[in-house]
Amino acid sequence: MRSVLVLRLGALGDFVLSFPAFAALRAHHAADHLVLLTTPAFVPLAKASPWFDEIRVDTRPNWFDLAGLWRLRRHLQADLVYDLQTSRRSARYFWLAGRPPWSGIAAGCAFPDPNPDRNQLHTVDRQRGQLAAAGVGPAPMDLSWLGGYGPILEGRVALLIPGTSGSHGGAKTWPPGRFAELARRMEARGLRPVVVGNAGEADKAAAILRACPTALDLTGKTSILELAGLAQRATLAVGGDTGPLHMAAMMGCPTIALFSRFSDPVQATPVGRTTLLRENRLEDLTLDRVAAMLP
Repeated sequence: MRSVLVLRLGALGDFVLSFPAFAALRAHHAADHLVLLTTPAFVPLAKASPWFDEIRVDTRPNWFDLAGLWRLRRHLQADLVYDLQTSRRSARYFWLAGRPPWSGIAAGCAFPDPNPDRNQLHTVDRQRGQLAAAGVGPAPMDLSWLGGYGPILEGRVALLIPGTSGSHGGAKTWPPGRFAELARRMEARGLRPVVVGNAGEADKAAAILRACPTALDLTGKTSILELAGLAQRATLAVGGDTGPLHMAAMMGCPTIALFSRFSDPVQATPVGRTTLLRENRLEDLTLDRVAAMLP
């Protein structure tokens, strides 16, 4: 049995978009010991998944932290490594690990991604090409194991995701007042608005509840696993280019993705039944245009 290591750090959306690659690697290395190196936030999700036999945590030590680098070097020991992060930092891990057989973008690695346009591809397509260069083909992906998590809510549930992610902050966020009015229109159509996100978005949830008191505020109250299960049962999800929306789409929930000029549809459109609405400035995206997409 070989030890096979997969590197995937990043934000929630990036991690979710690697689900197809995880499934492909599990199928290809069915007889091997498959290990994931990731950040603490994704450990519970990775442990609950059927893809990995072991989870290791990257604490991202400073390059001058010799003790931390030594621990990281031990975590990188494997017979074969797939770097799905493919960042400049993770490419340096190739050298820290002692140059094992490696799939990624590190100079001199055994299985480099040969596509010069890889950075212009969607994450799923980019990783599919990288794995193909290492002899790994696609495999079916079953996410039914996530269905049992999260609250069971009655009726037709519509997830509102007013938060954002990334360096552009508010430029990738639809105004909270529009979400509030959208919640009222959802209610009129027999959809139960449920606001999800992290605890830092409680102020946005409060604004929505002031306009639509029957909405349910779950910001900061669901884990990643619970969010996935909730999304799998939801009728609809609406939000910007952020991790929870990518999770909802991956779980098969129909989504309305609200993109500004800072989100590239080619690279970042949620995978699934997604309706993409885009304006250079999200404040120019009208309520009527979004509400017209409601089921």
